[in-house]
Amino acid sequence: MRVESENKGVVAEKSYGFAVNTVLLYKFLSETKKEFILSKQLLRSGTSIGANIREAKQAQSKPDFLNKMNIALKEANETLYWIDLLFDTGYISIDKKQRYHKECNDLVSLLSAVVKTTKKNLGAKYAK
Repeated sequence: MRVESENKGVVAEKSYGFAVNTVLLYKFLSETKKEFILSKQLLRSGTSIGANIREAKQAQSKPDFLNKMNIALKEANETLYWIDLLFDTGYISIDKKQRYHKECNDLVSLLSAVVKTTKKNLGAKYAK
């Protein structure tokens, strides 16, 4: 499996790995479980996390960076919702739920820290 090498950094690497796993889960759900609606929502939000982080790397300003990282954080939280819903409706096992939840919660924690630090740094810059 290809690992994205041009994206350096923990958040970027983890989000890309999560996106790959999200695509694989989508394939499983659509091909094996014949579930197309919820899995498409999961695919959209789960891959959007990394896409927004990638965009943030090319942000035009610190506020633009913060906005993109906030969007990635919101997408990660939405992804947790779809994972829960897929489990509660019997489409994924407890093992899959726990695995994807852990991976996504790790991203939420990392993104929350980035957002918090960026807000703090922006506040200090604009307070002067």
